[in-house]
Amino acid sequence: MSSTVPTMESLECDWDCSQLFSTIQSVGPAGSGSASSEPNQTHSNSGLDESNLKLSIIEERKRRRMMSNRESARRSRMRKQKHLENLRNLVNQLRIENRELTSRLRFLLYHCHRVRTDNDSLRSEYTVLRQKLSDMQQILLFKQLQQFSSTWPYNNVPVMSEQTPPPLII
Repeated sequence: MSSTVPTMESLECDWDCSQLFSTIQSVGPAGSGSASSEPNQTHSNSGLDESNLKLSIIEERKRRRMMSNRESARRSRMRKQKHLENLRNLVNQLRIENRELTSRLRFLLYHCHRVRTDNDSLRSEYTVLRQKLSDMQQILLFKQLQQFSSTWPYNNVPVMSEQTPPPLII
């Protein structure tokens, strides 16, 4: 006679059900009525009780392992979700920093272009002013030579070089 024994998976409870199963399994099938068969059933039930007890212990271990695995998987999903959220935050921060750096780079490039343009303009102006200064120096030198030659005591002596202007000394 086989009796239907509920498994641990079918009963969800927070307390240890193994003792409940051992008491349920120790009670034999009802209505046998013969006194001579009772000791034999107890002996055969004790073998069944031991195997059922071992099965219930194995089932309890499986259930605990399954619960532990589920909890571990839940923690793993939570860690993964937190890591993903941290990565998303980091991406957003890096995008903002990238925009700021791009803006600063554009600003600096604009000013660099302006400085180069101003520098080119100033160099051109420098060249023109340098040429004007050189021309003025030559004019002043020439005038000084003319004044010097007019005050020269031997100015009445004809010199052949009067026809050509004197060389400029710089």
